[in-house]
Amino acid sequence: MTEYPSGYGPLRKVQQRRGGGATYAAVLAVVTLAIAGAVGLLVKQPWLFPSLGPTVMLFFESPKQPSSRPLNTIVGHVIGIAAGVTCFTVFGLSGHRSAPVGGLTVSYVIAGAVAVGITTAVLSLLKLPHPPAGASTLIVALGILHTPVQLLSMVGAVLLITTAGWAFNRLLLGKHPW
Repeated sequence: MTEYPSGYGPLRKVQQRRGGGATYAAVLAVVTLAIAGAVGLLVKQPWLFPSLGPTVMLFFESPKQPSSRPLNTIVGHVIGIAAGVTCFTVFGLSGHRSAPVGGLTVSYVIAGAVAVGITTAVLSLLKLPHPPAGASTLIVALGILHTPVQLLSMVGAVLLITTAGWAFNRLLLGKHPW
């Protein structure tokens, strides 16, 4: 069930109708991801990647949850990307083909598992949960995106969708839900 702040904002009546919350979440997820994809097309970089999907779902399906907060989102993905890079490098995977292309190896399994463990521990200690960051961690640790330009694109995309998600919720719900 979608957790929207009730009683305010121009979309209150839509949200109160059956399916209104689903429509709100679906439309804004499409728009937000389309914006990131359009930037990616313009700059010819991966500004659309799997962990953005669950992130925008959180923004629009559960905007009151701590994991939907902009700080949690940005810190979560940055920590996840950093943990992925660290494990990708430490386990000697630089120069190898990515796990989906070259095949899953013991090194990739260990790098991915340890990177997600690090991401989980750090975000738990910081009390800034954002589960989709675990997907960003694996994307990097498994070598799917790992070059400096790709990593900067990931961070840029996270900043873009976080800004768009916050702005859409603020504009359409009337105030931020946090």
